[in-house]
Amino acid sequence: MIIVIGATSFIGVHTVVELVRQGEKVLVTGRNNRFRGFYESLGVSYINLDLMNPEDFEKLPKNAIEGVILLAGLLPANAPVNLDKDENAADYFKINTIGTINCLEYCRKNSIKRVISTCSYGDVRKAWNGTRRLTEDEPRNFYFTGDHSVYTISKNAANDVMEYYNQQHGMKNAVFRFPTVFGVTPHMSLYVNGEMKKSGFQIFIEKALNAEDITVYGDAQMIRDVAYVKDVAHAFYLAIKNENTYGLYNMTAGGGVTLQEQAEVMRDIFHPNDDRRSKIIYRPDIPNNTTSYLFSMEKAKRDFGFEPQFKTFRDMMIDFKKDWDNELYKDLFKY
Repeated sequence: MIIVIGATSFIGVHTVVELVRQGEKVLVTGRNNRFRGFYESLGVSYINLDLMNPEDFEKLPKNAIEGVILLAGLLPANAPVNLDKDENAADYFKINTIGTINCLEYCRKNSIKRVISTCSYGDVRKAWNGTRRLTEDEPRNFYFTGDHSVYTISKNAANDVMEYYNQQHGMKNAVFRFPTVFGVTPHMSLYVNGEMKKSGFQIFIEKALNAEDITVYGDAQMIRDVAYVKDVAHAFYLAIKNENTYGLYNMTAGGGVTLQEQAEVMRDIFHPNDDRRSKIIYRPDIPNNTTSYLFSMEKAKRDFGFEPQFKTFRDMMIDFKKDWDNELYKDLFKY
């Protein structure tokens, strides 16, 4: 059996569906009973669990567990806290770091050898560039300001504790380092320093659907290495089934998409075959707040044979549009 903790996230839903598709027996946990009926319809048992409460882990089975996929956590996108007025550093450590320790202790006590968790690509934020693919050996190099800083620090601490359990207790834990993950998602709007804002992705979709001008600010050739949620879900399956899985893994498409390409693809996909399609307006005089970044995917390919099915942004958006039109998981997520 595979346990997925934090299965009420959009990555969690896609991951559980992929595990079931692969014939795995799965048990999931979450804190939102709205998901219970969905999982029970898949034949998947659902347990309410608070990551910060060690006693809740007593609800979980103690035998025949192949591994745990840990997706529960506090992210800035979910945190309505303005750091100019308040501070929630303790919450990140209680949930992301101590919560990870609670999960590792459950595993240690019950001879479960593997947890696969996640971390922020912000841990190497100062090394981002569009010319060099960053490997897992890149030294940590991040900012100590902004609404992602303490999140990154709490995840770094959690990752270090996972490696401690590897070396001290003979476990084989792993961590996926995510950039932006695309897919039908609840994060079309998200908190930015405590203020709910539409994501750039959502703005591009709305502009394309309405055949309105799409404005690209700053350097249109700025490139980002992103991921697609169905590839991520399959990577979790491959990783948890392979004995070679260990340590940190970049988890992207291993390609890259420029702002110009992103705007063009979304215009084409969301409003095709129409003379009234969006015009793309370029404003290099107005900077954007995004930096180019590229990551190497060689380690995941070498250790557990992962190669993304959705290699290009166009591949991702064609599949995204199909799911969007079919209102995939709309009962679970508002989008």
